[in-house]
Amino acid sequence: MRILHTGDWHLGRTLEGRSRLQEQEKFLEELVLMAEEQQADAILMAGDVYDSVNPPAAAETMFYEAAARLTENGRQLVVISGNHDQPERVSAVAPLVSRRGISLVGLPTSECVRLHVPRTGETAVIAALPYPSEARLAELLAGDGDETELRIAYSAKVGKLMRQLSGAFQPDTVNLAMSHIYVLGGLECDSERPIQVGGAYTVDPSALDIGAQYTALGHLHRPQAVKAGGMVRYSGSPLAYSFSEAGQAKSVMQVDVVPGGIPQTEELFLTSGKPLVRWSCRGGLEEVWRYLDEGRDRSAFIDLELHLGEAMSMGDIQKLRKAHEGIVHIRPVYPGHEAEELVSSRAQMPVHELFRKFYQRQSGGAEPEEELVDLFMSLVSEDEERRDGEAE
Repeated sequence: MRILHTGDWHLGRTLEGRSRLQEQEKFLEELVLMAEEQQADAILMAGDVYDSVNPPAAAETMFYEAAARLTENGRQLVVISGNHDQPERVSAVAPLVSRRGISLVGLPTSECVRLHVPRTGETAVIAALPYPSEARLAELLAGDGDETELRIAYSAKVGKLMRQLSGAFQPDTVNLAMSHIYVLGGLECDSERPIQVGGAYTVDPSALDIGAQYTALGHLHRPQAVKAGGMVRYSGSPLAYSFSEAGQAKSVMQVDVVPGGIPQTEELFLTSGKPLVRWSCRGGLEEVWRYLDEGRDRSAFIDLELHLGEAMSMGDIQKLRKAHEGIVHIRPVYPGHEAEELVSSRAQMPVHELFRKFYQRQSGGAEPEEELVDLFMSLVSEDEERRDGEAE
């Protein structure tokens, strides 16, 4: 049978207030087309369908429409909840969609997911474990302990659940596992919001040594293999969600597997997401404008590090953002200037001087424009007048 492994869709996520819904919709269209062209029998979605426990209605609509299209022509879809999902929300409609070939697993269960593939006559048994938070496991981290003890306890619990699920594996079935966890040794990106205290909520690879032919993981956004028993992989996210993912190729894993056989895998690369790039312009504004005139990274989101000798004006910032709507961050760097420490004498320092010192520390040493200082002082005056009025 042929399986597509994906995960970490994070539908509804934004980038510094910029909507990614259009890109996410294009990804789902690309995934549907990929499933049709590759003649996939099933799609495994390894958690984090949404970006929050209360996703926007547009994100939910997008998910259910995609699920309907992915399961056309007899294809099947298995979805587990991730640490960003509300598990009850993911599985709320499970009874209604199960007959369509959609399996939604929100909470840890002792039952495996079973898929029969008419095209090949094979049956897959999937040990599917949604994100196992300590709250959902109802007993972990009850007492004090150092990080090593906590990690051992967490790994042991995850391993126990996975072994229980693997009891349904048979020699004549395709035996698979999937979960949404952070396995020790995996490479993180900034866009994975922490699910562990230090390394406490990480899982030792041995917990996944349950005899599965392929283990489909979610949570880490970089596509990667994990050194563990059997074939264990993260599919990664379909879009780059932070600038720490700049330059990463996003993909879906295709897995061809028969009962008792070694899976054959292929990484299918995606094209639907906007690239995230970093510009480090040591030549100042002149270098930035040259990039813009060349049309460099016209369709990308940009994190701009700009080396300057003096502070940028608000007009310069507005011109840059107007010239390229994808510029997300503008981070000026001023050489040779260290922020001054505010010592006890700052209590006697005038407010406008305090603001200047604060601005210098936040900007790496730049001096604020006078109009910015004046604006700040006017806001301070308005606030003082409001408080005086309330006191009277």
